[in-house]
Amino acid sequence: MFIAPSILTANFNQLGSEIETISKSDYLHLDVMDGHLVPNISFGPHVLSGIKHLTKIPLDTHLMIQNPLDFIDQFVEIGSSIITVHVEANKVQESINRIKASGVKAGITLKPKTKLDEIFPFLDQVDLVLVMSVEPGFGGQKFMEDQLDKVRKLVEIRRAYKYHYLIEIDGGINGQTAKLAKEAGVDIAVVGSYVFNSKDRNATIEALR
Repeated sequence: MFIAPSILTANFNQLGSEIETISKSDYLHLDVMDGHLVPNISFGPHVLSGIKHLTKIPLDTHLMIQNPLDFIDQFVEIGSSIITVHVEANKVQESINRIKASGVKAGITLKPKTKLDEIFPFLDQVDLVLVMSVEPGFGGQKFMEDQLDKVRKLVEIRRAYKYHYLIEIDGGINGQTAKLAKEAGVDIAVVGSYVFNSKDRNATIEALR
């Protein structure tokens, strides 16, 4: 299982050195929030513009914004390897088309209360499906174990239709819940405070993997 630490819990005053402490990461997860799709504001492309000069770790960008189509070009420019949009956002199909036309991998995600079939029309087009195991917007929430049912269903669909998407999970991941996620079929686990609050972050990443 790949590990993608979320820099939302990093110290942005020392972002370069913070990234060095998680050098064993498979991806860096960027939680972009606009205060509309989710009840919080994080950071935008201007703040993240220098991150590609700090690391060669692939950037996994999660756009929790209502109008992703207006910002996709900017998140391509910062060096994103994957850009994921919410099915609850505006112009989802156009956004996926724009991401893929830019040569970047496209992902689709949904909030915990959104039914899985809402993303079915996009599964043959995307490279990644992100299952939220907390309500998006804030870190430190408790893992919603019932969201693993979505993971298991996505594994079944991928096998049945020979789709190629990776399955990612985000929210409440720690040493215990990571095992549950892996057993359910998760390919990438997003981890925030569990990594950044540990004394040896790379060792924690290795253990989770």
